[in-house]
Amino acid sequence: MNRVIAIDGPSGSGKSTVARCLGIKLGFLHVDSGALYRIMTWQALQHQVDTQSEAALAAFAPQVDVSFSVRDGAVVYAVQGVEPGDCIRTPEINQHASPVAKAPAVRTRVTNWLRDLRQLGDLVVEGRDIGSVVFPDTPARFYLDAAPEERARRRHTEENQKGIAAQTPEAVLASLLNRDRIDSSRATAPLKIADGAMVLDTTALSIEQVVQAVYANLPAAWRAS
Repeated sequence: MNRVIAIDGPSGSGKSTVARCLGIKLGFLHVDSGALYRIMTWQALQHQVDTQSEAALAAFAPQVDVSFSVRDGAVVYAVQGVEPGDCIRTPEINQHASPVAKAPAVRTRVTNWLRDLRQLGDLVVEGRDIGSVVFPDTPARFYLDAAPEERARRRHTEENQKGIAAQTPEAVLASLLNRDRIDSSRATAPLKIADGAMVLDTTALSIEQVVQAVYANLPAAWRAS
């Protein structure tokens, strides 16, 4: 069975960049699980589905059909042939993503998609419940964290670089803290540290240092391959 590296953590902890770098270093496919929840949110808004209603989301979730392909070392998503790009990274999507992501039917749909991706090859998957729920069998489980202010600074910088910033740094911090609260307290697959996961505080670490720490704690056979 193909190998999986699970990297969990809250927004702005560095897991996306670390996962991409590890994928390049090891030849694993990078999988952004959060993008799938954002796609579900994007589609729900496009179809005027009430994102606060679990019943409405449960009825809608099976209708969303996402296709998967591999490009430049990553798994790429499309809906009816359209890749969403940065339109799933807007403040509006951020506002609705948490209630959509906590709906059990949505989580089941996304979890099944993620597990099916294993057939594409070895994966490094970033998210919030990858080590605890989606791939609890993997021996490579990591949890990245950082001080909230640093996470907000990183997210605000990222949004500015992509030209999608519409929030002040203070608003970004408030949004992150609210997302943390919702993700950690939801009944289905809450954000938590998976049993046996290595925890890394990335606040004062460079990306290179975090990548090396994760790499050094992979199973020995994976590092040699």
